[in-house]
Amino acid sequence: MTTPRPGALADLRVVELANERVAFAGKLFADMGADVILVEPPGGDAMRGYPPFLEDVPGPERSLAFWHYHTSKRGVVIDVDEAAGRDALRALVARADVVIESEPTRRLEALGLDHATLRRAHPRLITISMWPFARSGPRAGEASIDLTLLAGGGPAWSCGYDDHSLPPVRGGGNQGYQTACHYAVMAALVAVLHRDRTGEGQHIEVDMHAAQNVTTEAGSYSWLVAKQTVQRQTGRHAGVNMTAPSQVRCADGRWINGGLPGRRQRDFQAMLRWLEDLGLRDEFPQTAVLELGAQRERIELSRISEDPEVRAIFEASREAMNFIASKLSAYDFFEGAQRRNFQVGIIYAPEEVMDDPHFRERGFRVEVEHPELGRSFTYPGAPYLFHGSPWRIRRRAPQLGEHTDEVLAE
Repeated sequence: MTTPRPGALADLRVVELANERVAFAGKLFADMGADVILVEPPGGDAMRGYPPFLEDVPGPERSLAFWHYHTSKRGVVIDVDEAAGRDALRALVARADVVIESEPTRRLEALGLDHATLRRAHPRLITISMWPFARSGPRAGEASIDLTLLAGGGPAWSCGYDDHSLPPVRGGGNQGYQTACHYAVMAALVAVLHRDRTGEGQHIEVDMHAAQNVTTEAGSYSWLVAKQTVQRQTGRHAGVNMTAPSQVRCADGRWINGGLPGRRQRDFQAMLRWLEDLGLRDEFPQTAVLELGAQRERIELSRISEDPEVRAIFEASREAMNFIASKLSAYDFFEGAQRRNFQVGIIYAPEEVMDDPHFRERGFRVEVEHPELGRSFTYPGAPYLFHGSPWRIRRRAPQLGEHTDEVLAE
């Protein structure tokens, strides 16, 4: 039996003060090998009460949401409102590289566990605070949830349908929290590199609202630079000007997102060969326009509005993708497009994703043992795949206080 290699972050210890806003950051650390210690209050983190539950039976060890967000972590129960609990947390932090939290802005300070105090005792410590709004800003301390972060920060405005009588659409799965958690982890890893060179830790504040705002692609910049507002578009990037629809129904009735049309010579050549391979070259009415594209090194999208030929080539490449999709099953179209380096995607219901052959092949389905239940469960796997940096779920989420004695004895 081959022993799995340690994860890329196996030399790091992270103390995570349990809060749903930071849970994904802890998971990103833990599944990449870091020793993440989840610190819960007596009675457990609120996420233990979040549905859905195993077999629809509520219980602190049966929340599938808690299971997902806390894989590979060890769990301890510490009551920081008690002096003994505060001492225990200080002892835990003394051996940590990173502390990540999202407590009310003055709570840790009142307990003598604030970042300045901790870092005076441990100058190499990296502390991360994730707050809905910057502590020094006018909205510090303002209440927020994932929905209000996405709405106030901007992403929700850009998500929805061509029919603007319909309201914006919130991205599912706590995308607001997850976006901020990615920024927190990236910042922490940069701080670790800095610490390893200089010996200095630091305190990082993640403004979760700002994290959403800088993730709106052109949305915020369009307003800040040109005072223009992007518009929602079905399955396409929001833009100041509406673009042609890109969702197409395939021959099997499934829908796909057609992705980016061709812009380079090799794209148009690949489209022409694909049409040829399918026996559709003569049937497609704009083949001659694609041939014009195949004679150019590339087309510049910035010239679409002023150059009729560029516009015609771009539109023909979009129509070619739509035309091919209408002749194939969704998966055959997806495979064919992938082989030719076109970005496309099948529109799945969430429950269908795990059974897609592409996701299966890349190892997205992961079996995780639950010894206490005598069985394993299928989990979603890595959010990214690095060949040189192994990722894996090392264990199921901790039961309440499962590792308290073990960790504090260390």
